[in-house]
Amino acid sequence: MSDQILLTTTVGSFGKPEYLQKARNANARGKLGGPELNELERKATEEWIRRQERLDLDILVDGEMYRGDMVAYFAERLEGFRIGGLVRSYGNRYYHKPIIASKVARPKPMTVDWFRFTQSLTDRPVKGMLTGPYTMLDWSYNEAYKTRRDAALALAEVVRQEAEDLQAAGARYIQIDEPAIHARPEEIDIAIEAMGVVTQNLDAKTISHICYGDFAAIYPKVLELPVDQLDLAMANYEYRWLELFDKNPFTKELAIGIVDVHSHETETVATAAEGIRKGLRYVSKERLLPHPDCGLKTRTVEESEEKCRVVVEATKVVRKELARQAAPA
Repeated sequence: MSDQILLTTTVGSFGKPEYLQKARNANARGKLGGPELNELERKATEEWIRRQERLDLDILVDGEMYRGDMVAYFAERLEGFRIGGLVRSYGNRYYHKPIIASKVARPKPMTVDWFRFTQSLTDRPVKGMLTGPYTMLDWSYNEAYKTRRDAALALAEVVRQEAEDLQAAGARYIQIDEPAIHARPEEIDIAIEAMGVVTQNLDAKTISHICYGDFAAIYPKVLELPVDQLDLAMANYEYRWLELFDKNPFTKELAIGIVDVHSHETETVATAAEGIRKGLRYVSKERLLPHPDCGLKTRTVEESEEKCRVVVEATKVVRKELARQAAPA
């Protein structure tokens, strides 16, 4: 894998092809059965694995062709939740906000079959992808637990079960997304405690994606989050979070966002490469992983592919620079 320096990856989701979007809509209207939809989801997943291989990404994802909202997907498969009304998540995107109505439990694995299927398609490692317990709590209504901490720890237990099953299925990388972790900075200790429950028995590389919020409000406390790698949006913020590392050094691996996923335009290779160089001032080449800022599900297939291409090409530019610097005079 690229001599283990500046390994490239993505956050998790990709744009869904038009045929799959139409199929998901037809399924929601009762016009297409579950097995037929599943077959198209598998087809789209394989197409995205092949694209990632062609692009020469190092650590792959399944693209989340079978998922809609990152919280609702899990809430629909856990006991104790019911699905509430529509609320706006961002822009003009809405989701049905889940309600924790009773004690939560996991009747069966929720992502393991998809991981096994996706990993069977490629020799490159595929990440297991989960939504973290704090974000599950914060993006739901809690009607079942006396305190938010109680709810977070209950959710952490079911996420732990899923993470351990992913590891048993062969996942070498497990990502537990916590984009809500800075929503209430005063609760970061709850998020840290809950993540500790999830990762306590894992030997796989653990990652947490954090995006779009006031990262400064939780830094450096967030370094106590018990994961190996933090995955941060940087390009959208013009890399200003890196300045926080001057005062309090960054102590984990850093997956650094070098292209903005919320723009239809894509940065040039030169601009993205400069983002990698900025990251290298704070994190070694063995511990820095270039990637897009966030999931790409809001982009088209073509836009998603182009943003990934720029990440890979920019990384190749910087790898060559590092090789020249290391070569004997």
